[in-house]
Amino acid sequence: MGRRKWRDSRNGLRFLAKIVDKARLLNIHQILRFYYITDADAPLFSTLRQVETAIAAGATVVQYRNKSFSLKDMAEVEAVRKVCNTHNVPFIVNDHILLAKAVNADGVHLGQADDAGTLARRVLGPDAIIGISVSTPEELAKTDLSCCDYVGCGPVFATATKPDAHPVVGLAGLKTVVEKSPVPVVAIGGIDALNARSCFECGAAGVSVISCISRAEDPKAGAEALAKVCGCSHRPLVSGWNDEFGLIEKILALCPDSGGAVRVPPGDDAALLSPIQNPVITTDTQKEGVHFRRDWQAPDEIGQKAVAITFSDLAASYARPLALFVNLSVPSHMPDRDIEAIYQGISAGIKEYGGVLGGGNISSGSAFSMDLFAIGDGHPDIFPLRANARPGDGLYVTGPLGLARAGLDCLRKKEDRFPDLIRAFKYPKARFDAADVLASFGVACVMDISDGLAGDAVHIAAASVVSITFDSSLFHITPALKDYSAVCGVDPAWMMLAGGEDYQLLFACRPETFARIQSLIPEAFAVGHCGLFSGQFITNLPGDVMSYQHGGGNKPYL
Repeated sequence: MGRRKWRDSRNGLRFLAKIVDKARLLNIHQILRFYYITDADAPLFSTLRQVETAIAAGATVVQYRNKSFSLKDMAEVEAVRKVCNTHNVPFIVNDHILLAKAVNADGVHLGQADDAGTLARRVLGPDAIIGISVSTPEELAKTDLSCCDYVGCGPVFATATKPDAHPVVGLAGLKTVVEKSPVPVVAIGGIDALNARSCFECGAAGVSVISCISRAEDPKAGAEALAKVCGCSHRPLVSGWNDEFGLIEKILALCPDSGGAVRVPPGDDAALLSPIQNPVITTDTQKEGVHFRRDWQAPDEIGQKAVAITFSDLAASYARPLALFVNLSVPSHMPDRDIEAIYQGISAGIKEYGGVLGGGNISSGSAFSMDLFAIGDGHPDIFPLRANARPGDGLYVTGPLGLARAGLDCLRKKEDRFPDLIRAFKYPKARFDAADVLASFGVACVMDISDGLAGDAVHIAAASVVSITFDSSLFHITPALKDYSAVCGVDPAWMMLAGGEDYQLLFACRPETFARIQSLIPEAFAVGHCGLFSGQFITNLPGDVMSYQHGGGNKPYL
């Protein structure tokens, strides 16, 4: 793959932007399927009970609608938001942009007379779900949809829950709006289990309902009947965690017994460790929405990956894991079962690589995050550094690159044809096996690839004061990445340079040393070489390649 191919790869960023747009569109379609709107005037059926009934039946999104809202209703809004968050159901606020912001809602739905979608986007941010009501094709034509994710079209049938509703548009009107709308359309107005199917047949992405649940003689039956038409599954209702001590007992029962390096196990104010000859310490943070998404990864997958990521730094330092400490910040809506499942994954990771759980802490927080602190025992004779690359060294990796980035893109756009790529993203490996080989050959410049080959190579070049030149003709492209690139029209070399979270080891050594290493790590390959510093850390990096960052406004998981 030569220079011309790399020049063409500047289309990579534009392509990935299209992937994100398509993924957002697909996700919105899924969200809109069973759209419940609360009924503030329902007799003898509280707003919270309405929401619980809809969610239990399988509702995919909930909108809080209260035209007479005042501050006395804040407790009600927060209760609805909590039950939605507990069950991972998007929570939308009707009309009130500032209320949506105040309660950290997932989005807002606006009427034609409300504030513009552009203002909502500016206030709520790029990831908010923004919808707007439209009744006719003419109204659609004059509505600015540039900041909207969907439109609500209706009333499709006569409705009694909105006295100021527009005239009925009927199925024909719905179909026309669907055909002309550039964004998904959710049907609203007089919809129930008997007529919802006709709305889907007109092309609606979802149906929005109120009275077929809130004012039904049997709300549960009404909700379940609608869910069946929508193809949505029943979900058991659960509560958020509220017993710290009980949860800690459950967690300790899930994790391997302490021993070895930990002389005093979890349960006291501090852990007592056995003497360590060469203590090596590393930390990592995993934050929901930045490092993972719970609608893409199961809780146990999140826990297991967190261990692999943290221990990967130990592998790159030629250290064996001894103990792991985990601090959790847990929102009140998160159920015990999810936290327990995360620790099941943590336990699986510890069992795979060795070491024990030394302790940790649990506290409440507005968002879920994990802080991990690992202690290892270093190699007795060598501690590899980024600063140890020398002119004349080759630059090498211990295995495939670009797979995790491609797997992340598959999750973004709900592409299920490449399970190996998705697995590479969900289950990275800490390369202790490769580290043992590198240590045996005295390789002194090693780091793990967490932020992408390009970005991490810059770290080595800067620390060692060398210039690195990549040679894409040497890149080993796996069949899965090659197939993905062919289907999606992206340059695999770009994916390998820019993608992150592969957690292979990047190392520099003499070419003759690598020839011997490769006989023991056959999947290893060269990616370039180090030269005298020329004023640039990377001499031939394509202009559109950026390292994989988890800050600075770049949210790869959103």
